[in-house]
Amino acid sequence: MHPLRGILLTTTAVTLFVVMTSFIKAAPGIPPGEAVFFRSAFSLPVIVIWLAVQGQFPHGLRTRNWKGHALRGVAGSLAMGLGFTGLHYLPLPEVTAIRFATPILIVLFAALILGERIRLIRLSAVAAGLAGVLIVMWPRLTFSGGEGALFGALATLASATLAALAQIFIKSLTSVERTEAIVFYFALTASMLSLLTLPFGWVWPSPEEWAFMIGAGLFGGVGQILLTASYRYADASVLAPFTYVSMIWSLIIGYVVFAEVPTVPMLAGAALIVAGGVAIILRERQLGQRRIAEAKLRAQTRTH
Repeated sequence: MHPLRGILLTTTAVTLFVVMTSFIKAAPGIPPGEAVFFRSAFSLPVIVIWLAVQGQFPHGLRTRNWKGHALRGVAGSLAMGLGFTGLHYLPLPEVTAIRFATPILIVLFAALILGERIRLIRLSAVAAGLAGVLIVMWPRLTFSGGEGALFGALATLASATLAALAQIFIKSLTSVERTEAIVFYFALTASMLSLLTLPFGWVWPSPEEWAFMIGAGLFGGVGQILLTASYRYADASVLAPFTYVSMIWSLIIGYVVFAEVPTVPMLAGAALIVAGGVAIILRERQLGQRRIAEAKLRAQTRTH
């Protein structure tokens, strides 16, 4: 294990994801469905090249669970499209803050779908995180910024919810499928599903929009590869807190590029969401270490 290398890869990946999101926001004339197509389709060559360099193409794409990939693809594609929709109506940091609800909602879905138990510490962290989401969204729920802003906030929250559901599907896939296959088939599914929105107002991009859309696909593809590679060098519980670096970058890019000044409710709610998420991560790490210790103890007991 090389945790510092894993942390570097993770922080680089989330930085690329924020830049990718900024490209999407910088092209408001591109409909969300079309943006999903560019984001997914132009990441496919990057993923294929990565697999080829790893010596895992095409055998790395073999799958035994097409249904699982389809469910993950539908949930993830809808999450992406709704997230891009939110960018049309809300400041970049606000979208990022609401999307941070995803790891908190994963805990709820894990209990409802996978039957995992939620104890008091994680339940309290979930409650804190959801309270943070409510604080961030409260100005929009009171129609501050108009109905468009409310629609954007609800679309972003729906995006976070579907992203959490997609992560649950990924969790079930990882027991039988390779990570490379999961990444590839999601990009492929999202590209195909996005074509269904073609009759609903796709436009021919301007040269600047072409650059932004292609850049979104390339940056997203490289970011996905770096994030996947980071788990080779450190445990997920070690890396997860560093994904919140995206909040810092969102604040900087939102202010410098889009002249978006963060509000007090947005900052306060984001802090509460991050605190809840980090508490869940730390608790998961503690439980994981306890399970390892118990397994070692059982093994020692059997050998004696």
